[in-house]
Amino acid sequence: MSDLVEAVGPSHVLTDPETVAGYLTDWTGRWHGTALAVVRPADTAETSAVVRACARAGIAVCPQGGNTGLVGGSVPPVGVPSIVVSTSRLDWIDDVDVPGRAVGAGAGVTLARLQRSADAAGLACGVDLAARDSATVGGMVATNAGGINVVRYGAMRAQLLGVEAVLASGEVLRRWKPLRKDNVGYDLPGLLAGSEGTLAVITGVLLQLVHKPRRTATAIAAVENPAGALALAAAVEESGIVVRAAELMTRRGMDLIASYGHRRPFAEPPPYSLLIEGEAAGTDLAAALDAAGVVEAVLEEGSGADLWAVREAHTETIARDSSSPVVKLDVSVPLPALEDLIDAVDPVAAEYGARHIPFGHVADGNLHVNLLDVDPGRAAEVTDRVLRIVAGLGGSISAEHGVGRAKIPWLELSRSPADLAAMRTIKAALDPHGLLNPGVLFGVNSSRE
Repeated sequence: MSDLVEAVGPSHVLTDPETVAGYLTDWTGRWHGTALAVVRPADTAETSAVVRACARAGIAVCPQGGNTGLVGGSVPPVGVPSIVVSTSRLDWIDDVDVPGRAVGAGAGVTLARLQRSADAAGLACGVDLAARDSATVGGMVATNAGGINVVRYGAMRAQLLGVEAVLASGEVLRRWKPLRKDNVGYDLPGLLAGSEGTLAVITGVLLQLVHKPRRTATAIAAVENPAGALALAAAVEESGIVVRAAELMTRRGMDLIASYGHRRPFAEPPPYSLLIEGEAAGTDLAAALDAAGVVEAVLEEGSGADLWAVREAHTETIARDSSSPVVKLDVSVPLPALEDLIDAVDPVAAEYGARHIPFGHVADGNLHVNLLDVDPGRAAEVTDRVLRIVAGLGGSISAEHGVGRAKIPWLELSRSPADLAAMRTIKAALDPHGLLNPGVLFGVNSSRE
């Protein structure tokens, strides 16, 4: 412990149980861990010193950003000697490179703060998500976060120009050139994106920014089914409007959020609703919806904050209304299979006495399956049923939230033995003693297997 105090100062090595409690439980409340301490380095050099000290002592290192994850990947395991390395003090932001459309930021910078910095320079971030006020950019790269604009700009890996990270040995890896073309060897920043803290501790990221659209408009349109939502999104694009986001919501979801006082877009909720945001004037989006045969729609010029509030209210309301921790399964399937997935999960939910409220990023096939009121003792059982349905439809057990601790038992549903062996080889090469985020992605002893 003295080496850690020497590295970051005594006020940034936290051991008081009440102080560290918030670092040991994830956002869902389902995942808990234990740690010897929480350490808060101020820069990459201090992070390197912390990791070196832990490597010498054989203590595991668990990186943690905003702790907004949903799969238990940001809390330490139980019973493994470990420390939490909080990136909260890695909160610097470089001046925005306007001609190069790039900005460097510390891993602890929140997405909302980065968005404000980009906006002040007349640019925007390519990724946005509801947890923007607490999610940090380092954690978002580590999980390859997606969010609402993936259909337009891609996930975090697509925004990544460079990275600074501390390897398991304490050595610092720095790739930091704002180049769109730099084809020299392996794409190590891309490898760290989505690695969930198992290969390195990310301390800084160099991100590309995007031009802000001159105008936007947002609408919520009534549709009969997911196929109708996809057809409508395609029709809007075919009209010449660039689609920035397309979000699917159900009647059951709309009814739930309305019961908590949130806005109800339609007096009589349709079976499904599509929230669509496009780079166009409101009149153009209205014309595209009309040409596609939309009968009911609510439209707002600009970012449509009131309409987006309807979509973003789903997560919090679902969590509040469930009698037990919500079984939240972030999955993706081929676009034609979206309705098949919903139809297949509904009877499974009923079998377990649960309510199924799905919603998600329909244009990229990403559905958030939410099962409310599940007996905690049967959560793994119902998860298994749903994820096997997803695999049977040719989908992925994790679309954007990662694997964390929650989905380790189902890795083989989305990755072949050869694929998993290659990933384990990479893990063993970069973290031979298995000290980086043990228990995440592969299990505690992944490097020794």
